[in-house]
Amino acid sequence: MEKNGAVNFKTLEKELQAALAADEKYKRENAAKLRAVEQRVPSYEEFRSIVLASHLKSLEQKDKVRGKRAVSWNCHSTRERTSEDVATEIPQERAPFQPATSAEFYRDWRRHLRSGPERYQALLQLGGPELGHLFQMDVGFGLLGELLVALAEHVKLSDRAAVLGILHSLANTGRFTLNLSLLSHAEREACQRLFEKLQAMGTTRPVQEGLSMEEPSAGLPGEDELLQELLGLYGFH
Repeated sequence: MEKNGAVNFKTLEKELQAALAADEKYKRENAAKLRAVEQRVPSYEEFRSIVLASHLKSLEQKDKVRGKRAVSWNCHSTRERTSEDVATEIPQERAPFQPATSAEFYRDWRRHLRSGPERYQALLQLGGPELGHLFQMDVGFGLLGELLVALAEHVKLSDRAAVLGILHSLANTGRFTLNLSLLSHAEREACQRLFEKLQAMGTTRPVQEGLSMEEPSAGLPGEDELLQELLGLYGFH
């Protein structure tokens, strides 16, 4: 709704298209998973390839390219860059990571958030409740492992409560048990390292704010209980 009470149809259309795309992606990947199970694929890698390629369609007779045409893969590199070209290249500021749907999250996560620190900060920015809302139906094949790796590689003591909240929200998403079972060996190891770090953080705290020295201490009220619950949900009990 606009401030004057009018309906913003463009925004509604955008949200509808994103929801339809997310629903279509979910149905397509789910069908691919079932198809791979029926085929009894011999390895996780082959299973993963089938699901990731679920959006591809085979070429028909009319789709075949007639004739050959030589096209440079990078036409811009075939001419010299002038000083005017360089001068007009103005870096664009990246929009804040605020996906409204799981489809938008998946798109921006893969397209714009390439480094581990960027992905970690994006997860903290969204927080557990928002992630749980975005992925209430399903995290999506292959994405859960990437989220866990980003958390494992960059988790900090000051972020312990936030990371526990994210893990709790992910554990309550649709088809979580299935997605957890499909983690690769490396992703499973990263998840284990994450919980080991979180456990170690529960027994240490800074002596004084701003100093790196640490001394034994108990975790914040509720955090240790939540950690024990998460250890069971993620299969480490």
